Amino acid sequence: MNVVVGVLALQGAFAAHAECLQSVGVTTCEVRTPNDLEKVDALMMPGGESSTMSQLLESSRLFPAISARIADDMSVFGTCAGMILLSTHILDGREDQKSFSAIDISVRRNAFGRQVESFERELDTPIGQFLGVFIRAPRIESIGPGVEVLSSLDGEPVLVRQGNILAASFHPELTGDARLHEYFVSTISTTRKV
Repeated sequence: MNVVVGVLALQGAFAAHAECLQSVGVTTCEVRTPNDLEKVDALMMPGGESSTMSQLLESSRLFPAISARIADDMSVFGTCAGMILLSTHILDGREDQKSFSAIDISVRRNAFGRQVESFERELDTPIGQFLGVFIRAPRIESIGPGVEVLSSLDGEPVLVRQGNILAASFHPELTGDARLHEYFVSTISTTRKV
């Protein structure tokens, strides 16, 4: 499938996500403005600091543009802070922090520990064993009935999907293994109006 996947490039490890996508033959586009978003079929939302990213999405006018594209069934994969921004409820976010309410999960920021408590664990996923890199990772505290759990860590969901939205607590872009990005690409339904 010939798709263009945008990588939200406001903050975080967006370049590493672009490299993973390019390594599996996908054309990428850094998304910083609503005009950039118009060029893509799907979107990667990387990790970073979720409240800062929320503010940057507002100041760049991307928040309403992304919301509209999600409502039109654009496929989105959010990792770490990206997952927080896609969630329905941020349990410990700033008062002014917004989310897209795109996947029916409640999350708690940094709940797997501080930076010094970062860790890696092998996870069972739809693409087989995958190394999950957890850095100040959010915890999914509840999921709605329409959410499919694709991977768990000690009984807690860490990779979930609902319709066109995929979300991970961990950083798949830091492993050198692009299979999870390839899996995301395989789920993309193209809805871009040309």
